[in-house]
Amino acid sequence: MPDFRPLSDSVLASPQISIEDVANAKNAGVALIINNRPDGEDPSAPQSADIEAAATAAGLAYTAIPVGHSGFSEVQVDQMIAALNSAQGKTLAYCRSGTRSTLLWALAQAKNGISPEEIALAAMKAGYDVSPVRPMLDMLSSK
Repeated sequence: MPDFRPLSDSVLASPQISIEDVANAKNAGVALIINNRPDGEDPSAPQSADIEAAATAAGLAYTAIPVGHSGFSEVQVDQMIAALNSAQGKTLAYCRSGTRSTLLWALAQAKNGISPEEIALAAMKAGYDVSPVRPMLDMLSSK
């Protein structure tokens, strides 16, 4: 069973997904898969092209916004906002553990004016901690 964790009514975060998880995502109402894991980070895991091909075959939209361990950029936050805004249903974002996907989602939510407290609570309910980016959440939500 895949580990899809709800961050909101329309966004799920997950650790690395398999090709088989794409069908599970579709059955869960997912319309868009966002890959936040850089290719090559784990050569034994399905790479971006593998998941994209499975998503396309299943009739799902797919985008890659890779986030390395160096952190997040405003460009990545804007790409996440655009991807989430384009979704025609639920979105599943994944990386190695789901943490980078959750943190990028959190930054996108803050930039869209959602309060850091609300974001932190939603992430916590899904089992994720946004404290590593809390100063950025505060800054983005105050713009």
